[in-house]
Order: sequence, then structure tokens, then C-alpha cells
Amino acid sequence: MKLAISATLLTFAGLVASTAVPRQFCPEATRFGTFTVSPNTVNPGDNVTISVNLDCGINQFGIRPKFLDFTIVVPAASNNGFEPPIVLARRDFNSPTGSTSDQFTAKIPLAKFYVAGAPYNILMTNTYPTPGTDGSDVLVQGGIFGGITINV
Repeated sequence: MKLAISATLLTFAGLVASTAVPRQFCPEATRFGTFTVSPNTVNPGDNVTISVNLDCGINQFGIRPKFLDFTIVVPAASNNGFEPPIVLARRDFNSPTGSTSDQFTAKIPLAKFYVAGAPYNILMTNTYPTPGTDGSDVLVQGGIFGGITINV
């Protein structure tokens, strides 16, 4: 009888706990964060606002960035070999406040090697620490792409 009562209480406690804290749905693809670029059709020299959401990466996957790098790239299948990655911004993400987002404005560089009609992407590279075998931090990277149109 004691076993049945204990099992009932544990089941009830589990039910209460699962309804008290809503679980966030985070697809695996969000582990490095998500971002938007506005506007996403620009000319060289234009400003863009980049809004980053790291909620799933930090809260669900435990990935807290040290740096966020933003690079304009042409996908390898479309790159003619003369379109190098262009660094747009590097953000230090040492947020002691527990923030899971970032927003900033960046200028599309006035580079001389944009190609008309090329499919450009912005690559956000999330550099984050993970414990090494001796307990020291090892920096690893993961990234995600977002599309942008650059008028030439």
C-alpha cells in the first residue's frame, strides 16, 4: 500500500512540475542561434540592423558564445574564386546580465569585388567554450547562414 501511495504522489508531482514550467521547443538547427538582417536587400555602403536570438542555444543546448562573427560570403558552388569572405562584424558576447540576444547596426563594406547577380549570404559564426579533457576551455565554432541581396 505504501508503494502505491508513493508512486501516485511521484506521478502527481511529475505532472505538476511538467505543467508549471513550459518547455521551449528548440530544433537542433537553433543550437548556434538565429538572426535576421534588415533590410535584406542593400547597396554597398548601406547600414543593416542585425538582430540575434540565442535563447535556444543558451537555455536548451548550453551554448553561450564568447564571440559572434558576421561574414558576407558567396556559397562555394557559386563562387568564381574571386569573391573572398568579407568581415562585417565581430561581437564579444560576454554578457554578465544573462542576455540571450544582441542587436547592432553594421555598414555593408564598400568592397570592390562584389559581383552582380551573385547569391550572397551572411554567415554568423558562434565561437563558444567547451570543457577540455583537463577542464580548461577549448573554443569551438558552429555557424548559420542568412540570405542577403547586395545590389551591384
